[in-house]
Amino acid sequence: MLIPKKVKFRKWQTGRTNPKTVSPSTRGTRLSFGSYGLKSETEARVKSAQIESARKVISRTLTKAGKYWIRIFPDRPYTAKAAEMGMGKGKGDPQGYCFSVLPGRIIFEVDGVEEAVANEALRKAGSKLPIKTRIISRSHQWK
Repeated sequence: MLIPKKVKFRKWQTGRTNPKTVSPSTRGTRLSFGSYGLKSETEARVKSAQIESARKVISRTLTKAGKYWIRIFPDRPYTAKAAEMGMGKGKGDPQGYCFSVLPGRIIFEVDGVEEAVANEALRKAGSKLPIKTRIISRSHQWK
């Protein structure tokens, strides 16, 4: 799984947002490496285990023919308290790392395979993530 080598702070503040005013992403919205990509339609926090699960599916579907790129990296720690623990007594312990995905962000890119194979790989990967996704290609990038 993807985790940072070192972090400045063990625990981050939650940083809640209003779902009615989620603005689209301004970074990582265009295909940079591959011919096909998986673009997010909604906003959510994607955990490193979910990214790894989607990566495995893409790797299996493409076999050795294609190449893929992961365009997000989980660097935000999330915490959780133990089960059946009462309120109070401080913040929970760090459990893992996640990435806050905004609408319009490219998550994965694929190249070196036919369109049908790329679409199948990205469709399977999208089903592993907690967000709605759309498959885009270089020809349909600006729609």
